[in-house]
Amino acid sequence: MTVLLVVAKAPVPGAVKTRLCPPATPGQAARVAAAALRDTLDAVAATHGVTPVLALHGRFADGEDAAALRAALAGWTVLPQRGAGLGDRLAAAYADVAAAYPGRPVLQIGMDTPQVSPALLGAAARRFPGAEALLGPAADGGWWALGLREPRHAAVLRDVPMSTPETGRRTVAALVGRGLRVEPLPVVRDVDEWADALAVAAVVPDSRFARQVAAVGPVLLPGGRR
Repeated sequence: MTVLLVVAKAPVPGAVKTRLCPPATPGQAARVAAAALRDTLDAVAATHGVTPVLALHGRFADGEDAAALRAALAGWTVLPQRGAGLGDRLAAAYADVAAAYPGRPVLQIGMDTPQVSPALLGAAARRFPGAEALLGPAADGGWWALGLREPRHAAVLRDVPMSTPETGRRTVAALVGRGLRVEPLPVVRDVDEWADALAVAAVVPDSRFARQVAAVGPVLLPGGRR
């Protein structure tokens, strides 16, 4: 059974989704992040045939919507993130899951794609054990999902610069350099800037995420777009 690993930050004002500020305040950005995480956790929980795991950076007690997030994680394995930069923390999270669930493939996502559905996640998870590696490109050149039949191959992420337009390409190159065949997943837009938040909210208008984005209020983007 595939482990579906969510790697996330506690939604602490001033520590998450800072690129949404402005127009959002740090508190509003944290509430947007909390909503995105809750929507993501719900999608994972509704995905059949996977084992849900969260690797958490920070403490829910310091952030928004702590009680609801804890409740949403009932029955999950929750692991603390360890390491310095994002690539190091990702590699460590895969290693910790490999130790806790030996022999299991891992499909990892973040909290920046609240529009993911159980159908999308389930289809990706079912590609194991046949696939060696899966990568879901993000529209900005990064990636939103990474799946590995042998999770310890995630050690290559320590040497991949994260959060750049080249992150996806360089991740594929690193995995291929390790001798893996990398198969693509669908392209998904993740939420970094305010324009991303508006675009994703429009895809899932009835979500918690969309409601929190709307709560920030009407915002005029460059070029006169709302």
